[in-house]
Amino acid sequence: MSKKDQLDYEKMVQVALGAVVREALSVAANYGLPDLHHFYVTFATDHPLVQIPDYLREQYMDEMTIVLQHEFWDLTVDDTRFAVTLCFDDINERLVIPFESIISFVDPSVKFGLQFSPEYTALEPGEEDTQAPITPAVDENGNPVSNVVTLDTFRKKP
Repeated sequence: MSKKDQLDYEKMVQVALGAVVREALSVAANYGLPDLHHFYVTFATDHPLVQIPDYLREQYMDEMTIVLQHEFWDLTVDDTRFAVTLCFDDINERLVIPFESIISFVDPSVKFGLQFSPEYTALEPGEEDTQAPITPAVDENGNPVSNVVTLDTFRKKP
């Protein structure tokens, strides 16, 4: 049996867990955070598709943890990434974070956490992402749509 014929259970689990993160963020984007729920999202800042201000990338060269609890705005989620506005030193900044850059996702209110091992080629100093801005998915009536998407879509193939 060749390697390509083997079942990659580790990858299957990562795909399923990634769908949990996307769904949790979609619920928060569409309905707000229920009860005491809040999220800690750690992501790789040197991932080439992460969009954050240069001063944050300089301060957090490898990874950064953001908290989605009381003060976050305009959370949007699509198939490959999420975007959110957060306040840093009284300045609102828009962050765009691809799911494939997430290192961990934690909801401490219910003692829930997930760990990921992102696979990517790090951003070289001075490089910037040129991906289009994020727009939320909507149905024909303009209502937000939430679809579960596997992480295979987000992972770079070797």
